[in-house]
Amino acid sequence: MIKKAVIPVAGFGTRFLPASKATPKEMLPIIDKPLVQYAVEEAIDSGINEIIFITSPEKHSIKKHFKTNKDLELRLQNTNKEEMIEKLNPKKFSKTKFYYINQYEQNGLGHAVLQAESVIGNNSFAVLLPDDLFISKKSCLDQLIDIFVEKKSCVIAVNKIDENNIHKYGVIKPGQQNQGSIKIDDIVEKPTAEDAPSDMAVCGRYILNPAIFKHLKLTKSDKSGEIQLTDAIRSLLKEEGIYATIYNGEKFDCGSKEGYVHATISLALRDESINKKIKKIIQDIV
Repeated sequence: MIKKAVIPVAGFGTRFLPASKATPKEMLPIIDKPLVQYAVEEAIDSGINEIIFITSPEKHSIKKHFKTNKDLELRLQNTNKEEMIEKLNPKKFSKTKFYYINQYEQNGLGHAVLQAESVIGNNSFAVLLPDDLFISKKSCLDQLIDIFVEKKSCVIAVNKIDENNIHKYGVIKPGQQNQGSIKIDDIVEKPTAEDAPSDMAVCGRYILNPAIFKHLKLTKSDKSGEIQLTDAIRSLLKEEGIYATIYNGEKFDCGSKEGYVHATISLALRDESINKKIKKIIQDIV
């Protein structure tokens, strides 16, 4: 079973400046919970007990957030706010080992994943991109794990993207499909709409075998100077089968301003403590 997960959080977050100047974009809240916590909880709820953050030296707040805060816990106890303690220091975090590896140069997602090799060792592992927020009854990662258990092969989450946005993603060429699994015949990083092999684009969840590290080391930087995980996966395809599954659920691209606002409004409308007030605010604005 998958017990380790890599979460890359070293990016500059330029689309959220100036908010991301002092606060990592991964720490921006969706209601009352930072974006990165949704990814961490998804991983832990899927049975993962080791989280490897690929971070940067400036992002101290991520490490602070996942560290138990005993002083504030005591303050809550002393002010009869014990119901807030589980939110402050979730018990599931105490059973999870967190690693923080600095990526001193942001040279692409492939380069970020490669930094985790020493901790991953010879284990299959998950990669979760916290910019992508997934909401579903069965988590995106659990959906991937089902395919991994069956196939014992790398698995990638995909969803269907319109041609106007397909150039922003890695795109698969689908092969044989069987009960939710899709054999990947090819994968291309950010093709034009004309060159895209399908409308199935990679979204931010992967399960990878450790063989990916060899291919990451052999992958050359692209025109922007980045090592793309997609290119390494394409190389790995020559040696072993890789599968995809179409994610069943909602996905919010919180790396964009509109996606971040969409996620905030959507989750606020589901929060029973505030949804009536939020509906009224929306009605008043409209």
